[in-house]
Amino acid sequence: MRKIEKRAFVCLVLAGLLLLGMTFFVGEFLVKGGSWASSAFNRHLYNNEGVLTSGTVLDRDGDTLSAVDENGNRTYYQNATVRKATLHAVGDLQGNIGTGVLNAFADKLTGYDLVNGAFSAHQGNTMYLTIDARYNFEAYQALNGHAGTVAVYNYKTGEILCMVSAPSYDPLNVPSDILDSDRYKGAYLNRFLSSTFTPGSVFKTVTAAAAIEKLKDYDTRTWNCEGSVKIGDDTIVCSGTHGEETFEQALANSCNVAFAEMAVELGADTLASYTDKAGLTDSYSVSGLPTAKGTFDFDGITDDQLGWAGVGQFHDAVNPCALMVYMGAIGNGGSAAVPKLILKTRDNLGLPTSLNLTHHTGRLISAKTAEILSELMANNVTVTYGTDRFPNMDICAKSGTAEVGGGKKPNAWFAGFLRGDDTPYAFVAMVENGGGGASVAGTVAGKVLSVIVNGYS
Repeated sequence: MRKIEKRAFVCLVLAGLLLLGMTFFVGEFLVKGGSWASSAFNRHLYNNEGVLTSGTVLDRDGDTLSAVDENGNRTYYQNATVRKATLHAVGDLQGNIGTGVLNAFADKLTGYDLVNGAFSAHQGNTMYLTIDARYNFEAYQALNGHAGTVAVYNYKTGEILCMVSAPSYDPLNVPSDILDSDRYKGAYLNRFLSSTFTPGSVFKTVTAAAAIEKLKDYDTRTWNCEGSVKIGDDTIVCSGTHGEETFEQALANSCNVAFAEMAVELGADTLASYTDKAGLTDSYSVSGLPTAKGTFDFDGITDDQLGWAGVGQFHDAVNPCALMVYMGAIGNGGSAAVPKLILKTRDNLGLPTSLNLTHHTGRLISAKTAEILSELMANNVTVTYGTDRFPNMDICAKSGTAEVGGGKKPNAWFAGFLRGDDTPYAFVAMVENGGGGASVAGTVAGKVLSVIVNGYS
């Protein structure tokens, strides 16, 4: 009798394990079935070279960025520069560009679903991206061979109109020295989504937000800049000698002295709190593509280190996408739409296959502070950058010249947003080792924005 009971118990345990295993498998299948089916080992979807042979990728206007011809070969846009400019959005033939939709969204392109699997993969789906091929072309041209990134998005809808990362290459003519030449260093990396960089003075918009809310006399007091200031054991050096200046003037002058002193007065905990609140330490999901998290070191730092951190140096590292979203939140009264890259997906009958809903951030900055900071950033353009560089635009911006050391030229930044119901756009331009933020990155941003707003560069 006991022997029967033991055997019955063993059978129950085995049945339980089987049920547990089946439950785990079904769960994994529901979550990862699309990834399994769209693996490059699946010869129903890929050719012998591992190239996806199903699905069409279009830009927002319906221009074909990548498709499959009658011989089963994957093709790209006819213009080589457009192919380079859209590479990090579309993807390459070998699957090295992780953010490219040919790799990241193969299941959506092939038409995989839980019921039919990849049965209709030979026809595939048509995916419309939010980007415009022309805007990407202009941005890539504006970078003029420099490494960097340029992006523009609608902070109300989340649609990314332009997303360029350089260096890039022609996916139909992969350079033979792509792994060895410094010219193509980091070419597989999407700098907009997957990288972080020292922000320089664009970070002063975060320090400014904290000062507006925590320094009660910020709008009546003045700071004195003599070109440098001794804080702790280090000297904070400024780009100029600005003399006595108001808060508005300090931001327009991008004064390191004034903002380093503000950072020390605010304290490390406050600056860390406002950095987190701005979303600069978060990872966003851009249609399922995760962005890199920014990193900042405020724990146990000295006053001189805090001063440098407050002007966007020290150990500050920001992701370009997260910075762009913060710009959008300022322009949108405190919060913004989360960026998205997929506009819509249609099957071979023209029916939608998924919902690409607009999601929003939490509150990254208070409405009142956003309003004040918007006016201050508009003043930057009026008195420092020049409104004539941005025709027909109500633009608010901040430049940055981020020192990177090693005898290299600084990284050039220009970030901000446009106001107006017809132009709800936030933008970021970063040119690695480009030099001056306003002169270099500002020029790049201006050319792209002019094409979007005015139709010409």
